[in-house]
Amino acid sequence: MSRYSYGYPKYVSVAEKRAKAERKILQLKKKNPAISPVCVKGNKLAESWWGISWNKNLESYADYSNRIGRGRSYVRHGAVLDLKIKSGKIISLVQGSVSRPYTIEISIQKIKTSAWDNILKKCQGKIDSLHALLDGKLPKAMIDVLIDKKDGIFPSPGEIKFYCSCPDSATMCKHIAATLYGVGTRLDQNPALFFTLRGVDMEKLVSQAIQKEADQLIKKSKTKTSKRIIQNADLSSTFGIDFDESPLPGTIKPIPPLKKQPTKKPTKKPNTKSIKKVIKKTDKQELSPYDTVVRIISRRRVTPIDFKEIKSRTGLEDTLIRNIIARAKQKGAITNKGRGLYIKNG
Repeated sequence: MSRYSYGYPKYVSVAEKRAKAERKILQLKKKNPAISPVCVKGNKLAESWWGISWNKNLESYADYSNRIGRGRSYVRHGAVLDLKIKSGKIISLVQGSVSRPYTIEISIQKIKTSAWDNILKKCQGKIDSLHALLDGKLPKAMIDVLIDKKDGIFPSPGEIKFYCSCPDSATMCKHIAATLYGVGTRLDQNPALFFTLRGVDMEKLVSQAIQKEADQLIKKSKTKTSKRIIQNADLSSTFGIDFDESPLPGTIKPIPPLKKQPTKKPTKKPNTKSIKKVIKKTDKQELSPYDTVVRIISRRRVTPIDFKEIKSRTGLEDTLIRNIIARAKQKGAITNKGRGLYIKNG
């Protein structure tokens, strides 16, 4: 049957377009189970800060503003059958009017070292966790740095080159536009892919941004006399990133081991309660803040523990506890049982 009627393309309903895309996805999955289609839920193409910012950045340039809109309906109807984001490259398959999907390749320049170093410098001390970065819960000062058109982290049209196997002679066809919007949707699911695409180290940005806070926490712990302060803070676990292995300035020395209990006469039975207490105290001194919080939560197998009780039992700062909880949830060690209520996972 002809795709044209009286010289014009034949009308195809939204339902037909979606059904066609779904059939093609099933067909492709038989040959390649690893394909990753873009699925838009609801009316919004993106909902996270990273996805929305990606789309806004593309739409803000005059070179793209009049052409990128051609891809909105395509990505909404499930026409992006496969989308892969790699370092400096986006590869996709987009279903067009013909049976065979078109192949799209988009190259995006990696951020230059000098520009990245400048961003790191400007972002110092502006966020407190990897979790906050990925959630897009950033202070305005940091957002302004990241979205700056001249020196920010998002690509400009001059840094993007694309190719599509379709016969469309337009500089940016609807298949390329759909792919670019598909990236925004994919960033909702995994914001870390943005840093992969731009060829930069996400953990380095977080490390630089929270180093100031980490130093302040260490400084505070040196002056406090409360026994609740946990020694040898495991900043790597706490903040969800890997710091350099070299020790941070001012790292606290470990507490010396407790004195041995006096040996009792063999005729008397050992005081097992006393021994248990000593072991308990020694274990507590060796635990990092991360391990301490996770252990407290893990002991609550039925009734969840709330944030207030965790703080009361550890004496840690609010921000520190929140970062530990975020890290533990990422590792699957704990889970939410309600707002501010936590319990061991599984």
